[in-house]
Amino acid sequence: REPSRSSPPPRPAPPLRPWSRSRGPSGRGPRLSPSPKPPSGRSSGFARPAAALHRPTRLALFHAPTPPGSVCSVGGRPWARAGAVAGAMSVVGIDLGFQSCYVAVARAGGIETIANEYSDRCTPACVSFGPKNRSIGAAAKSQVISNAKNTVQGFKRFHGRAFSDPFVEAEKSNLAYDIVQLPTGLTGIKVTYMEEERNFTTEQVTAMLLSKLKETAESVLKKPVVDCVVSVPSFYTDAERRSVMDATQIAGLNCLRLMNETTAVALAYGIYKQDLPALEEKPRNVVFVDMGHSAYQVSVCAFNKGKLKVLATAFDTTLGGRKFDEVLVNHFCEEFGKKYKLDIKSKIRALLRLSQECEKLKKLMSANASDLPLSIECFMNDIDVSGTMNRGKFLEMCDDLLARVEPPLRSVLEQSKLKKEDIYAVEIVGGATRIPAVKEKISKFFGKELSTTLNADEAVTRGCALQCAILSPAFKVREFSITDVVPYPISLRWNSPAEEGLSDCEVFPKNHAAPFSKVLTFYRKEPFTLEAYYSSPQDLPYPDPAIAQFSVQKVTPQSDGSSSKVKVKVRVNVHGIFSVSSAALVEVHKSEESEEPMETDQNAKEEEKMQVDQEEPHTEEQQQQPQTPAENKAESEEMETSQAGSKDKKTDQPPQAKKAKVKTSTVDLPIESQLLWQLDREMLGLYTENEGKMIMQDKLEKERNDAKNAVEEYVYEMRDKLSGEYEKFVSEDDRNTFTLKLEDTENWLYEDGEDQPKQVYVDKLAELKSLGQPIKTRFQESEERPKLFEELGKQIQQYMKVISSFKNKEDQYEHLDAADVTKVEKSTNEAMEWMNSKLNLQNKQSLTVDPVVKTKEIEAKIKELTSICSPIISKPKPKVEPPKEEPKHAEQNGPVDGQGDNPGSQAAEHGADTAVPSDGDKKLPEMDID
Repeated sequence: REPSRSSPPPRPAPPLRPWSRSRGPSGRGPRLSPSPKPPSGRSSGFARPAAALHRPTRLALFHAPTPPGSVCSVGGRPWARAGAVAGAMSVVGIDLGFQSCYVAVARAGGIETIANEYSDRCTPACVSFGPKNRSIGAAAKSQVISNAKNTVQGFKRFHGRAFSDPFVEAEKSNLAYDIVQLPTGLTGIKVTYMEEERNFTTEQVTAMLLSKLKETAESVLKKPVVDCVVSVPSFYTDAERRSVMDATQIAGLNCLRLMNETTAVALAYGIYKQDLPALEEKPRNVVFVDMGHSAYQVSVCAFNKGKLKVLATAFDTTLGGRKFDEVLVNHFCEEFGKKYKLDIKSKIRALLRLSQECEKLKKLMSANASDLPLSIECFMNDIDVSGTMNRGKFLEMCDDLLARVEPPLRSVLEQSKLKKEDIYAVEIVGGATRIPAVKEKISKFFGKELSTTLNADEAVTRGCALQCAILSPAFKVREFSITDVVPYPISLRWNSPAEEGLSDCEVFPKNHAAPFSKVLTFYRKEPFTLEAYYSSPQDLPYPDPAIAQFSVQKVTPQSDGSSSKVKVKVRVNVHGIFSVSSAALVEVHKSEESEEPMETDQNAKEEEKMQVDQEEPHTEEQQQQPQTPAENKAESEEMETSQAGSKDKKTDQPPQAKKAKVKTSTVDLPIESQLLWQLDREMLGLYTENEGKMIMQDKLEKERNDAKNAVEEYVYEMRDKLSGEYEKFVSEDDRNTFTLKLEDTENWLYEDGEDQPKQVYVDKLAELKSLGQPIKTRFQESEERPKLFEELGKQIQQYMKVISSFKNKEDQYEHLDAADVTKVEKSTNEAMEWMNSKLNLQNKQSLTVDPVVKTKEIEAKIKELTSICSPIISKPKPKVEPPKEEPKHAEQNGPVDGQGDNPGSQAAEHGADTAVPSDGDKKLPEMDID
């Protein structure tokens, strides 16, 4: 079903822009109206409905004329900065990859993927733990082999997974670090940090990585980063998505949306297209294929002008670049085992080195079909190893992996009921799509050339940044509606007293639009529990199909003892997470008047307030057992296609009872949620606090290292300069003493001073500078002094020239006062005497002692001389002409004023204001200039 649209034609429909919070008092932007409808009647327990969460339309089309200063549409880009708010808001998209991460920010000039401190836009998804601090990103990547046990990578796969999960069990043998079972049953990561064993949750480790990416963004934007959009694989389940959301919270980020990676790619592709078909025309279908380091995802999307709708997704959760690496690793392990009698898999460091080399070899083979060598020096037991591989042989070994490329492609076409001819283009992204055989397989399946218009590595993060710009009030973005899908069918199960057993209903079928809400109606006399689960566990890359249990509390029967009507709202939110967001009890009050029309009208209004695009399948106790799911499903479909007629369509007793003349009111009911593998608030608060402490520890350690490096740097700098440019400015004895001191400091740094507090290094540097600074100052003084004396000499020469011209009665200076010129002459002579005296004394002075005159004194002398002489010699000549012009003014003004009172009064009567304003007009520009 299409989202509701209220925008006037010919503009495209506003996108679904769910918003997770109000934004007024926080200072990060204006409060956004959740819905044009009045909020009265809707309980605070209801979350904001998906389609009612549009921000006020803020559009910057490429061609739209915009007032200066309000919109910056640079280079034909689909957004503009809202100047008043942009300074306070961050617009950041984060691609949280398995192997590497990218961060993009929105600026007035466009979306920019930003570089880290190593000037690299790619930050490895790697965290290393040391005795004093953590290293994150590129710094951690360099410790993968040297600190293998405490360097964590590939942890993205453990989000929301129990330690007993078969997937975790399978991965355990490939890890250099240890994983443990946490008290909650989840997978924990065991490392040695600050010289003690620590167990971290996957959320904590991901939060560390996010903190690093946040820091990178802040260093570029020069302002705090809070709001962001983070990417997740489209196949992530509820537990995994909630786990990533917790990680963003621990890192101090406010995640506006968890965005499916293929949807982010589709947004990055579609928002720039100006030739998309109109809304009423047939959509343009594009397939997006994303094969990254660990997973393979495919989606097919339909594009119209200003609108993107995901039709279907398919995936292979374990097919990625690392599988191809493993083929090479296993081959060379076997080859080197036979050739050199080495058991590589028994030594984790050797295995890691081989993995790194195999990854490089794989990338080389994508560009070269010839034989390529693989050589590693001192690989194991001081043995050098070498081997060769070519693309042909490699592809033979990867036959079973390449065979897994086609099924997801076929699946998306079947799910979307499209033929290959209906596909307009096939866009490929992700590092592993660079493998020629993978590209060939995809191209052959669709029978067309592949499109590579997107940056294979950065498309996801750019899409996330665009989504963040759409959700943020800091930017005006071209209207673009994004409709995602539910990856797995979601069902509800409940205990049905009438049927004396469990009943269930599929609430969201596979590929149902998301975000989305539905309202279910139950008839109950007492509290009841709803159990949400994935209804096709065979398609789930996750062992447990359960999602959560939701207990609806405080349900009571009606006053006459009959069952109460309970309306339960279920939703898949903007993050793709399922929840029972609210429940309300409908109370029936007897009434003598006929209020039936009011009841239905009131219900209609109530439905609108709850959710613009909701559906309301009804479930009754009284329904027959075999009919329950079928009837629910039928109603669900009917509600989807025809919302206008969304009223209770029941043939059993309750609808008949409803025909009585009654008045109804609703009471909000509390809901208790038991979510699968959900961190509780207390633990989340503790992890957030610990992350803050670790960030502070890293900062202190960085400052300590910087202080240590400053001492080392000073030692090397001064030692070189003492025998170089500072040589003339230090006596032999002082040089020997200072050189000895520098050598002692260098030895101390590598012995006792290896690990000292920051203050010790600060004091050590101050001690060295007390000896070195006078030498450095003498050198700097000798460099600057001649330049300043030369400048002073030029000033003196200039003023002497003026004095000479005045004495020769030259026309240029004859207007100057003789007393003033005498004053200039006196000051100039004094300055000349002072300069000659100081120069003579300085020339007699040795360079190894402090100078007689300092540069500051010379600068002060120049300033003093200029302040006395400059105003005098630059005094302008008096003007002669103005007195001659005054009579003319009198003549001109005379007749005007002298026209008598009559003409003036007549002019005033007729509204003519020529005479007085002309005077004012002459004065106004002068006032403006002043």
